[in-house]
Amino acid sequence: MAEHYFALSKEDQREVLEQARAKTARPTHLLEKDVWVVWTLGALFESPVAADLTFKGGTSLSKVYKIIDRFSEDIDLTYDIRKLIANLTGGEEFLPANRSQANKWTKAVRDRLPGWIANEVQPRLQAALERAQLAATLEIGGPEHDKLLLHYPAIKQGTGYMPPVVTLEFGARSTGEPHQVLPVTCDMDGHVDGVTFPVAFAQVMSVARTFWEKATATHVYCVQGRIRGERYARHWHDLAAIMRSAHFDSVTSDRAVGRAVAEHKSYFFSEKDAGGDVIDYFTAVEGALQIVPAGAARAALATDYAKMLEDEVMVGNALPFDELMQACAEVAARANAAARK
Repeated sequence: MAEHYFALSKEDQREVLEQARAKTARPTHLLEKDVWVVWTLGALFESPVAADLTFKGGTSLSKVYKIIDRFSEDIDLTYDIRKLIANLTGGEEFLPANRSQANKWTKAVRDRLPGWIANEVQPRLQAALERAQLAATLEIGGPEHDKLLLHYPAIKQGTGYMPPVVTLEFGARSTGEPHQVLPVTCDMDGHVDGVTFPVAFAQVMSVARTFWEKATATHVYCVQGRIRGERYARHWHDLAAIMRSAHFDSVTSDRAVGRAVAEHKSYFFSEKDAGGDVIDYFTAVEGALQIVPAGAARAALATDYAKMLEDEVMVGNALPFDELMQACAEVAARANAAARK
């Protein structure tokens, strides 16, 4: 009879990781982290809060849609704005009437989201850890206390780019739609005889919405001429991967989702370009998308990409940075051409 991974001794878990590494060519520390990512998703989406959550971002592209060939560690989640601030949105409404109202809603989200995470999410995950007898710990993190960090006892360690922490990053300024419930399995699933692994069924954001959110985010970085912080190179890698997938034509032709993202970001994520002018998201999604940075921003992105490669985050033969930028130029060209039709 098959045994569950977490029921095994540490020594047997180590052996399972090595067996899976030999079959998948993935580093053991990433295979181990992947198990914790899927377990966390399973615990979260089996809880009462699941109906109002949407799993999104690079990890959804990797774990659900199998589009990207890199390990994606963080769990990005959207809690339905209509639930968190129902008294302000008026129920089904999820876009403000003007920027002033958007600012009021944003403040309300920032005020209420940390409490919801601490009072609704953390206790449920803590209870799930205790039921499963897993020696992981939880803590609230992030400058705005909008992250929940699950620290697990790592058997294997990498270079440090991917620490033994599963980060659940919450937002609540959209509905997460369009989305659908889909299965999530571990990368080791099916590779080790006699061992079963965690499985999750999560409500997942559509590829089209994920593409346009990433595309507009990279557009902002490019027109501002700077990369803020680290660990951003994954977005460019993901855009190039979506272009190579069977989803790309339908994604770029989905003008409604592109415009919905532009409208949403115009209210909630207003930014200025390097010259101080407000960035027009509608112009970006309607044929003027820029996702290839220049100057210092390009150099910073190249450095971050090199760190990803160093920690073996990529699977198989990752594109050299210059080739990645060429691919992203094609992404922009094709997306812009589709918008102009």
